[in-house]
Amino acid sequence: MNRFARAWDSDVVWSFRHSPVAIVAAFVALTIILAAALAPWIAPHDPFNPASLNLMDGFTPPMEPNAFTGSVYWLGTDNQGRDIFSAILYGARISLFVGFAAVLFAMVLGITVGLLAAWRGGWVDSLLMRIADVQLSFPSILIALLIFGVARGVIPPTHREAMAIWVLIVAIGLSDWVQFARVVRGAAMVEKAREYVQAARVIGVHPVRIVLTHILPNVMGPVLVIATIGLALAIIAEATLSFLGVGVPPTQPSLGTLIRIGQGFLFSGEWWIILFPSIALLALALSVNLLGDWLRDALNPRLK
Repeated sequence: MNRFARAWDSDVVWSFRHSPVAIVAAFVALTIILAAALAPWIAPHDPFNPASLNLMDGFTPPMEPNAFTGSVYWLGTDNQGRDIFSAILYGARISLFVGFAAVLFAMVLGITVGLLAAWRGGWVDSLLMRIADVQLSFPSILIALLIFGVARGVIPPTHREAMAIWVLIVAIGLSDWVQFARVVRGAAMVEKAREYVQAARVIGVHPVRIVLTHILPNVMGPVLVIATIGLALAIIAEATLSFLGVGVPPTQPSLGTLIRIGQGFLFSGEWWIILFPSIALLALALSVNLLGDWLRDALNPRLK
């Protein structure tokens, strides 16, 4: 009970309780995440099962009975008779999975590179940071496209569809690790010069143990902020790649794929096919981004 009371009165929780924007953003993000995770149980239909689709239900407007079957769908259907609401729930699962996995991969790679550069210094630091500088000179989406294209060329055609999601995760992760590396390097160099690290080196503590148990925990604050904001950027990057047709396969469409499908029918009057997936993507990315902004302010000691 005392631990709960201390946690409730901590600076971060107090900041969250007194930030209406953070509360609303957390509610929206949590609602979308839970809805996506529980999609098999709460979705009215399985939109990616061809046996459950009825072409006669195609282009059904939201909350209006279909002229042929009489079926009513909350958010309407697309050209294949696929329920838009169910497709959004299943598509959000893929977008969230790719986003979380890509950020985790970028975070692990960036932390490793940043700690190595800060601890070793010298030519190792210079080499790693010059590589980071070169990558920063190119837009992340172009790097992701390049990596995705190279990987697709290496993978045999029979395995491309099965490996598409993992290739997408690696492509987005490799395009976003630089931010983690530079922030971790800067914070680790400050911690490396402190007395407790110097004392640990004098008494013969192994460098790996010093880095993992002393330096790493003290640089995780900025990393969490970058990871939260990076999650929104990764979700948008996945949607962008899928919209361009180089993301997840059509058999497992994400929110970006649904938007690309709806874009083809925007000027023919079927506005709902692109509108509702776009709103879902906007709400998810904006809520996560607002949470990242709040977390950055909450963990900034200069604002306290």
